[in-house]
Formats: sequence, C-alpha cells, structure tokens
Amino acid sequence: MTAEETAALGAWVSEADSAPDAVLERLSLVLLDVFGVTAAGASLPEQKALCRAWRAPEGPAPLIGAGRCVATDAAGWLNGMALVSLELDEGNKYAKGHPAAHGFPAVLALAAELDSTGPDTAAALLAAYEVASRFGRATRLRPGAHPHGNWGVAGAAAGCARLLNLDPGATAAAIDTGAGMAIAGHFDSATDGNPVRNAWMGASAMSGLVAARMAAAGMARNTGTAALSLGTLLGEFDAGELTAELGTRWDITRGYFKRHASCSFTHPAADAMLALRDRAKPDDIEEILVESHALGAGLSEVDWSNRLSAMFSTPFAVATAALTGEIGPESALDDPAVRALARRVRLVPADDLTARLPDERATRVSVTFTDGATLTHEVPNPVGDADHHPLTEQDLIALLETWLPRRPALVDRAVAVSRELPGLARTGDALRELAGDDE
Repeated sequence: MTAEETAALGAWVSEADSAPDAVLERLSLVLLDVFGVTAAGASLPEQKALCRAWRAPEGPAPLIGAGRCVATDAAGWLNGMALVSLELDEGNKYAKGHPAAHGFPAVLALAAELDSTGPDTAAALLAAYEVASRFGRATRLRPGAHPHGNWGVAGAAAGCARLLNLDPGATAAAIDTGAGMAIAGHFDSATDGNPVRNAWMGASAMSGLVAARMAAAGMARNTGTAALSLGTLLGEFDAGELTAELGTRWDITRGYFKRHASCSFTHPAADAMLALRDRAKPDDIEEILVESHALGAGLSEVDWSNRLSAMFSTPFAVATAALTGEIGPESALDDPAVRALARRVRLVPADDLTARLPDERATRVSVTFTDGATLTHEVPNPVGDADHHPLTEQDLIALLETWLPRRPALVDRAVAVSRELPGLARTGDALRELAGDDE
C-alpha cells in the first residue's frame, strides 16, 4: 500500500539527523544554482511585470534578485516561476524532472519566515529534493503530461514539514497531501510557449506550504492518495520507489546543471553541434540530422513564437549553437540566419539511444554538407550531468557572472550563502540579503 511507503518516508524525513559531507557539498552547489538562476529569471521584463501586478505585501521572505521581501506564500510562488523561466535550473534524469525547483522555493521562503537554523534548513532542503526525486522515480506520467507541478509537490511538502518540526505521522500526512495536489499540465504548453508552464512551479511551492500547514493543524491524512492522483489519473505509480535505498542513496548527487538556456532534452544535440562547430561552416551545411532518445524526439518545432517555445525547440538550440556558439538568456529569437538553419535540422527518434535511458540521454548529430561530406558526433549525456563532465563551483560561478553581468555583488552573495547556509545559527537575514537591489 502506498500509505505504508509514505509513512516510512515521513519517518525518514522527520528523524534523519545529518547527511554525508559529499551530500552537503552537492547541496551547496544546487543552492548556488537555484539562487543565481532565480535572480536571472527575476530580471526578465515579464517577471518584473508579474511581481508588480501581484502587489504582494511586505514580508519576511526574499524575492531573490528582485530587490524586496514579501509574504512567504508570494515569495514561494514568484521565486518558483522565476527559477524555471529561463530553463537553466538544475534537474535530475532519474527523477525525470526538476526536484530542486519543485521544493526549494517553498522551503527557502518558509526558512526565512521562521528564521530557521542552518542545519534545519539544510535538512529540509535535502528532504525536499530526495522526496521529490523519489516521487519522480515512482511516477510514469501519461504521454503528453508535463512533470512540472505534480510529482514534485510531495517534496515541497516534505521540506516544509521538516522545517515545522512535524512528527513522523504528520510529516507523512503532509507528503501524501502534497501528492494529492498534482497539476495535470500538458507538455504542449511548453512547446507552444504558454507561460502557464512556469506557473506550475509556483503552484508546487504554494501547495507544499499548504500541505505542511494542514498537517501542522492536524487536518491532513495519509491515505496513499499518490497512487490515485499520480497513478490512476496521471499515469502509473510504483510505490516501492519511495523507499528504495532510503538513507543510503542521495539523488541530489546524481543531478545535472545546465549551461544552455533550453530544455535539457536539447542539450546533448547542442553540445554535439558545438563539438563540430569548428569544422562545420553554416553556409556549407545541407542538413543536420539529430537522432535522439524517445523523450526528446518530439521537440522539432521550427516556428517558435517566443523564448519559451524556442527553448523547447531542438532546431533552435542546434542552429543557435552552430551560428553563435552558445544558447543563453539573451540569444536572439528572430535572427533570420538562425531560422533558416533551423529549417535544415531534422530530428528523429533512435531506438538504440532510447534503450540507454535513464542512465544516458544520448544524442547523435550528423552534419551533411553541400559537397556530400558528412560529420557525425555522439554524446552520452549533456555537459553538466553528474555522469558526464560535471560542473564545478567555479564553472557555475562563471555561468552566473555571464547571466548576471551587471550584478556581481549578488553573485558574490549567492556564493557566500550557498557555502555557509548549513552552518548558520539563523538563516533569515542571510536569505533576505539575496533579494539584492532591484536592477
């Protein structure tokens, strides 16, 4: 019964004391990524407009990079949206999505409100990540469903429950309640460029806070609802994944960081194109064939309408990489040369690459030239994956300095807080400093 596995998970979240040093070191890197990428998203004109329209009251929790502190719920929602708006946030191929983005905005906002200790906040963040990842492993969504805002809500609830110091039973009830607040979002919302896809992560933060508060009030129950919401309605659910290797396997150490502002399924193709770039002059290219695993084979749109839809287009990513050498937050969307080359990109599924999932998200790129010559390059995983060219703290800092060129003080602050947070006596002031000064 799913309720039994959820109860065991609740006990682990409530009672776990310390994590290995390697896990805490990885947590610091994930925090640095979350802080910096949220600040980058907060700088977008549309995110600034949303913050103005929200009219959130002043409060204890920072809008990271946005220059003010607001009520906890507003901070959780708005930071969650900012974090995912540029497709730069950390992810995990085994969870099949983004555990940190599901849970960290809620936990950080609540930690700022409670002025929680550093060790408690670190434990809550790890609980959020690990529970979200386990629910991601357990969930096999129906074709067409997007993972934002469904399986990860349980992680947000778990982290908030840990901060509220709930007992094992109440923590399990919070987790189960979070699992029952799943959003049924369609993947086409992303490829069509509908920002509702970003709002699903804001909803995850809010739902996690609500679930933990319901448990704190004694009105939440653990009935195993995940098997119904994430299983019966949204796909299939394997409850055994919730407790597999519990306490010994830390999924946070197996995630990936991103260097391209695009869907992770486009990254291997972009990386392969970058490897071929010095030998592939765009004017001489007849066709670019991208062979992908089944998860990424549908991102073939060549008529993107905004940045979100472009970030879910492999032709955009490959053409932009070939012509400019990077896919960043400010990559041009309407460059005629990019659109022309993108129309010569052909994306197809390859059974041999699909068979290598989930350990590898491999892609093969073949460039055919006007003279008939062909160059081919294959990559097993994107650069930044823990299993393939993992990024170091210095790599992340360099990326953040590129994405936040006018905000060096904020980058320095993010580095300091990400390193120091697990040992802080209190976290409230340090977290509020991450609001920075509005641009």
